[in-house]
Order: sequence, then structure tokens, then C-alpha cells
Amino acid sequence: MAIDTKKHKNRCSFCGRSEDEVGFLITGMDGFICDSCAVQAYEITQEALRKSKPGASNLNLADLPKPHEIKDFLDQYVIGQDDAKRYLSVSVYNHYKRLLQKNSGDDVEIEKSNIIMVGSTGTGKTLLARTIAKLLHVPFTIVDATVLTEAGYVGEDIESILTRLLQVADYNVPEAERGIVFIDEIDKIARKGDNPSITRDVSGEGVQQGLLKLLEGSVVNVPPQGGRKHPEQKMIPVDTKNILFICGGAFDGIEKKIAQRLNTHVVGYNAVRNSTTIDRGNLMQYIAPQDLKAFGLIPEIIGRLPVLTYLQPLDRHALRAILTEPKNSIIRQYVKLFEMDNVKLTFEDAVYEYVVDKAIEYKLGARGLRSIVETIMMDAMFEIPSEQRDSFVVTLEYAKQQLEKANLARLQNA
Repeated sequence: MAIDTKKHKNRCSFCGRSEDEVGFLITGMDGFICDSCAVQAYEITQEALRKSKPGASNLNLADLPKPHEIKDFLDQYVIGQDDAKRYLSVSVYNHYKRLLQKNSGDDVEIEKSNIIMVGSTGTGKTLLARTIAKLLHVPFTIVDATVLTEAGYVGEDIESILTRLLQVADYNVPEAERGIVFIDEIDKIARKGDNPSITRDVSGEGVQQGLLKLLEGSVVNVPPQGGRKHPEQKMIPVDTKNILFICGGAFDGIEKKIAQRLNTHVVGYNAVRNSTTIDRGNLMQYIAPQDLKAFGLIPEIIGRLPVLTYLQPLDRHALRAILTEPKNSIIRQYVKLFEMDNVKLTFEDAVYEYVVDKAIEYKLGARGLRSIVETIMMDAMFEIPSEQRDSFVVTLEYAKQQLEKANLARLQNA
């Protein structure tokens, strides 16, 4: 008498197929799932999670952060720079409203206003971009313009900017097409001088020409994994019409261009009729599009970056506040590092003033603060985790001793 083995075979609890009809079965407490159903379940879950996330596809005007709210959020992390924060907050809010614009029956179409931020090193351009990314409901990425070259040369293609945005959006093209891109170090692709180059400038003027189509808005074929490493890959078309571009750069030396335009002098005793109304200590506040052209940006790029704002140089008061006040201030970071070793770290107030004095001397902006504190704390961070201590106080004498010792060591090595 033959035994019917079909009745005794394990079957998938979802599709009902037996173990002979599928690749393999995954065993659970009271049932089974086949490999095919597992893949489908994963895809359904990913789609549901994608829809539940706040994104460009499910924006609501009532839920959008208003410009005041965006600036208040930036104030928690970035000290000062009110003008730049206001420009950034308004531009981001208007970008959201562009995404929500429906066909209202009229012919008014809101165009995007790309931004360019100018400010000396260490004033907070990249920090502003990183901070605002925490608040956004759209894909956001930061790219560095220094690595970009024309297609066919060593370096990254201009399209790699959009590759990064696609990766952030999990290759969801409609979502990426409504994102925001921060292009850092935009001044490093300036051409050498105000005149058109007679030789091929593949990492300067050539990159600026390539950026034109991205900034203006066009359909660009983007390599999903980068251009040159995988030439066989299928390109993804991305429309940049609704992508907001924010550019930032130090533009070191542009003050001389501004001074020439204002008919004044950065140094010297020669006075002009309107010299009393010009703040020579902060010429950056008078920046105009023609100064960017004189620095080396082509007019077509400047025209596609209509919103021009600047960042104030950091004075003593701002540097002192940066040390301790923001949510992620330098001092709070070190206190947290020591707290993880169960050590309570404290600083004398005089140490803060000493660090600020040195930062002003080094002229490195907020980055100078970190390098100085890092030098002061290096020996303590090396020794204390191995010692049985529950507290450590950084005194002014200790700070001076550590900084002088580090400077002497550098001189000896030199």
C-alpha cells in the first residue's frame, strides 16, 4: 500500500507551495515562509516605511517649518550670522512652497532661487548646511567642488553631485528631484583671473560650464554608482528643475576686489571722500555679484545663483560663545567624552578666555578653537582613561603649559 507523501510535506504559510516547489523554506514557530514570499514581504515593508517617512512626496503646507522656526533651530547650533540664517531660512521655506505648488489655473510659476554664501574660513558655512539638514523633509547632501573636473579627466564628473543625492534618497528619483544640494568650496573652481582662459581649465572654468545645466534645470543622465568605475551601468535620468542648490566658499582675497570697486584701500593712509561710511574691518558685507566675477566666477554661474549672502567674520564675543553655548559646542563634546569614562571634566573660566585669545592670534575662526582645545586636552585624554579618577579640572596654568609644550615639540621637529 503506497503512502501519500504530499500530505506530510512542509508548505509555505503564505502561498501554500510545498518545499519541493520553492527554493527553500524558512521555519518559524508555527509556520513556514518560502524565499519568494520573504522577498515580497521585504519589498512591501520597504515601500510602507518609505511612505511613512516625511518626504517631498507627502509634504503639507501646514506642517512645514516657517522661516522663523528654521532660524530658531539654526540658532541652537550656530552662533551669530543672522543675515545668512535669514536668507537660508527663507530660501528653504520657499523651496518647500515650490514643491507644493499646484496648478492654480494661472500662469504664475514659482522659480527656484539658488543661493551662494560667501565668508572667510571658520565662520560657519558648512555648519549651517549640516545643521539645516537635520530639520529638512527632503533629501539633502553636501558635496565638495574641489574634486570635480570636466568629463574625461582625472577627478569626479559633475554628475557625481546628483549621484550623492540619489544615494541619500535611496534611489527614489522623484524624491531626489525635489532635494537640496550644498556645494562647498565653490570658490576653488574659480578661473585664474577675470579673463577667459586661453588654455583648457578642466578643474576651474570647465567645471563652472558643466554646472550651468544643473543649476538652471535640465534632465541629466546620472550614473548611479559613479561615472568611471562602472562604465557599463545603466544611467538614471534626473530632472534638476526642482533641486535647490546652495553654494558656499571662502573666496580668500575677495576683499581686495571689493575695495577696488569701492575706491578705497584695505591698508594705507590714503583717504577718499566716502571712506568714513565704509567699514574697512568687514568689507565682506559690501559684496556684490561683480566682485564674484572679478574673483573668477563666470557670469553665467553668477546669474544662476541670484541670492547672494555673506557671513560675518567672528569677533571675540562670538568665539567665546561658540566655545560653550551651542548644543554641540566644543566644550560640551569634551565633557561628554570624559563622561563616558565616568570622569567629570570642568574648565576654569580663564581657560576659555585664553583659548579665544589664541584663536584670534591664529586667525582660523571656529576651527582654530577646536585645534587649540584638542592640543590642550591631548595628554589628559591619553592618560586619564587608564587612571582611577572621577574628576579633572583644566586650569589656566595647565592649558598654557600644554600649548607651550606642543609648540616647542613642533619647533624641535622642524
